[in-house]
Amino acid sequence: MKKFLLIISYIFLFSNLAAQSTYSYLQNPIYQRQIEFYKIYKPVNTKVVMLGNSLTHGVDWNMLLGRNDVTEMGIVSDVLSGYYNRLTYVTKLKPKVCFVLGGLNDLYQWIPVETIFEDYQKVIERLQRNGITVVIQSTLYAGRDWGKDWLAANNPEANASEVNAERNIQVDRLNNLLKNYAAKNNIEYIDLNSLMSRGNFLRSELTYDGVHLNAAGYKIWGREVEETLKKLGL
Repeated sequence: MKKFLLIISYIFLFSNLAAQSTYSYLQNPIYQRQIEFYKIYKPVNTKVVMLGNSLTHGVDWNMLLGRNDVTEMGIVSDVLSGYYNRLTYVTKLKPKVCFVLGGLNDLYQWIPVETIFEDYQKVIERLQRNGITVVIQSTLYAGRDWGKDWLAANNPEANASEVNAERNIQVDRLNNLLKNYAAKNNIEYIDLNSLMSRGNFLRSELTYDGVHLNAAGYKIWGREVEETLKKLGL
């Protein structure tokens, strides 16, 4: 499963290398398949939704947090416009709070930061209109060597470290916009990069491939989610 996840992630994250993106979430076959599952799932008791991409999808949140009221809604390789398109499946659960994490897939599809931020705001505002408290989680950095082997085989002129460093600059731009937006609108903001990065790269000991987290990474993330839930009285 991890190998399949890596292959799909590499294809989607590096397919538009250094080009203006015309990417649509509908190009992601995993997205389409997951939506079909959403259509047949029965309602469950949900106070907390974890909305995101493969990072959110990579752990059992109920087990991690010691709860039974968390619904994970991460889709591998998804982008913010895809999140927005599937919000109906979030709002019908009527959760108290929705933790949102995303943006890295968008950046590796060369979607402009300004567009990503606009898409993020649309997601937040729609959740809020449905009475759901939103928690923004910072977009995580990529690791220094993320995609190194794939690039060596498919685009040998590209240097993984340089590509990832440049993308992480855009991560900072996006996170600054999100952090300021959260402060102005009284929205909880979790700065995961301050805990999980070193030298503007995801710490190597927290990931098994340079982007996707291992148990040590999820332990840190889970702790921050727990603290925020306590703050919100949940």
